[in-house]
Amino acid sequence: MKISIGIIDDHQLFLKSLALMLESFKTYDVVIEALNGQDLQQKLTPHNTPEMMLIDVNMPIMDGIATAAWLHKNHPTIKLVALSMNETDDAILGMLKAGCCAYLLKDTHPNTLEKALQEIHEQGFYNADAANVNFRRLLMREQEQAALHITPKERAFLQHACSDMTYKQIAQKMGITEKTVEGYREALFAKMHVQSRVGLCLEAIRKGIVQL
Repeated sequence: MKISIGIIDDHQLFLKSLALMLESFKTYDVVIEALNGQDLQQKLTPHNTPEMMLIDVNMPIMDGIATAAWLHKNHPTIKLVALSMNETDDAILGMLKAGCCAYLLKDTHPNTLEKALQEIHEQGFYNADAANVNFRRLLMREQEQAALHITPKERAFLQHACSDMTYKQIAQKMGITEKTVEGYREALFAKMHVQSRVGLCLEAIRKGIVQL
């Protein structure tokens, strides 16, 4: 059985090219193509509801975040995957909060895309260094949390860091100085082996430390 998949992207040439490429993988059946969220709402029926949906972020009328949020609420069984050229923190965190289980870039190599989609279908998410979604992964996550030795203050900072607040706003919210916030950030970068705020948030979510 082929995996049914949908594509939402306002660039028709890219949309058609991607559909052809997915069909060439022999594993996927593209059952719906839409130019934005509103177009999707008009085209989506019980007969063409896919198992997985690829969603662009920047679209007119109804963008990727609004579209993902609507799908997550109304069709929670569909695995939502962001596919965009936008690498900003706001875009990535926005799509994750809206219900996407992965964030892929449009310049991803076809082989990597195929591997990522297969992992998403099998595991429910994609992360190059993530373990399988099973009891062992859950146990490892608990062990990772215990090994990290994250303090209550650092945990509070992590929760705020996974929002759209600036570091200055986080400092004000926590009643601490910006220098202290920088200290939390650098300490967590080292503990979680990441180099950016996005990486920090993704790891915090993956490890179950933060719930969006």
